[in-house]
Amino acid sequence: MRVCRTSAERLLASELAVAAPDLASAYGAFLPGARASVLTRLWRGLVHEPLPWVTARADGPDGVTLRLSDGRRLHGPPSDPWSTATTVTALELGGAHHDHPAELMADVSAALGLPHGPRLAAELDHSAASLALSRAARDRRGTPFAVRSPWEWEQWPTDGHPYHPACRARPGFSAAEQLAYAPEHRPVVELRLTAVADGTVTGAWPSELRDGTDLLIPTHPWQTEHVLGGRPSRPGPAAHPLLSLRTLDIGGDVHVKTAVTTQLTSAVRDISPYSVTHALATSDFTDRVARRLDGRLHIARTLAAAGAGTADLAAVLRESPYGYGDAAAGERVVPVAVLPALLASRPAGERPARAAAFARLALGVCLDLLDTGVALEAHGQNLLVVLDRDDRPLRLVYRDLADIRISPARLARHGIPAPPLTGRLLTDDAAVLRRKVVGCLVTGALAPLAGDTPALAALLDTATRDLPPGPEVHALRTAPLPAKALTAMRLSTGAPGDLWTELPNPSSAG
Repeated sequence: MRVCRTSAERLLASELAVAAPDLASAYGAFLPGARASVLTRLWRGLVHEPLPWVTARADGPDGVTLRLSDGRRLHGPPSDPWSTATTVTALELGGAHHDHPAELMADVSAALGLPHGPRLAAELDHSAASLALSRAARDRRGTPFAVRSPWEWEQWPTDGHPYHPACRARPGFSAAEQLAYAPEHRPVVELRLTAVADGTVTGAWPSELRDGTDLLIPTHPWQTEHVLGGRPSRPGPAAHPLLSLRTLDIGGDVHVKTAVTTQLTSAVRDISPYSVTHALATSDFTDRVARRLDGRLHIARTLAAAGAGTADLAAVLRESPYGYGDAAAGERVVPVAVLPALLASRPAGERPARAAAFARLALGVCLDLLDTGVALEAHGQNLLVVLDRDDRPLRLVYRDLADIRISPARLARHGIPAPPLTGRLLTDDAAVLRRKVVGCLVTGALAPLAGDTPALAALLDTATRDLPPGPEVHALRTAPLPAKALTAMRLSTGAPGDLWTELPNPSSAG
């Protein structure tokens, strides 16, 4: 395919010619737009994140100029850190024109000797190619709103994280595997069951997932083939992949979180032994605390977890969040990542009020929990909203508690005993707790819903006006906002984990 320019694009095209030749033309047509979308995310990171080899920044009437440590200038258009609507089609580095994010990063990396630059360049290449394939799938399936089953809401988004340059990088997934396993392609995934003797279990592991004394652990077929080295397995349940790809709806109001040991956006999607042993206690505790919020928040509870003692072979069974909507009353439960598209289908005059109502609800719930001592990672994938028949938000549902944080000191102030947990989930560091809540909620939910800085300012102003005054509300209106430094994280030579930056507060009160 002559429109393919890079190794990832050519490889995906050659695989697609075999796996789904009817998509080949659409894939090629969507490549330029996918490159631009990834380049836009990369440019945001380069402009707004702390990168030691960017030595100066100058904003001018024609855009932004960055000086690199080798003396070259990188110039591009103005960059709104909260925009999801603008598109960067090209950048200029030292007089050279770059319209492909992978080629730009390869140039920068080679000149500056960035240790992880080649890795990021490869991820950007794969991200653009996979994004083109995802958009081709959307083009083929048409409108998002002919939803027959709740999990179909999860399969509408195609573009992944709105600010991450590796938004669609799926290294190790061929074109055929993306079509077979990625949610936007709407496949049915045939899970495998892997027998484990002397495994670790928390909760009531179902009898149908046992064989004598062995545990039968639901295993993603990609994991079975690529990671578990041909370990014997047997056919498991048919399942529908959800937003996170490795979490699937297996029917019976149960979702299963599987291990997929490859780098997707910023993390390897395995399940640590720590997560298995702490899963049930974390869920039971968070559910009890959430019940203090007068029905504004429900927790999709962990039912059981099991593992073989390694991060590569484990699974978590979780309550479906869809049961928290009253279908008879016209309610529906949708991931917050879908809200921008869903509200865009409403009459223009209704959208600001719907968005503000959601922001008030989400901020109120998350800040109340933060004050109590629980910091949720409430982004567009983990947070769901129950809507009435006119798309007005009623209450929230939260799932996947693996990365929340709990403050024993704050719990004690409210007379709540700390849960029987140890390790990374517990912290009293106020900065860590605030970043977890505010950084994830604003960057992962509110800013994508707003679309740009002026709209986010209006959304925060309106939402916080009706919240009880306090230091966190004041900071939301005046202080810099924490955000994950997503590009810097992929270039970091330090320990794994989140890196953070602070962005100017868009609020008009600031």
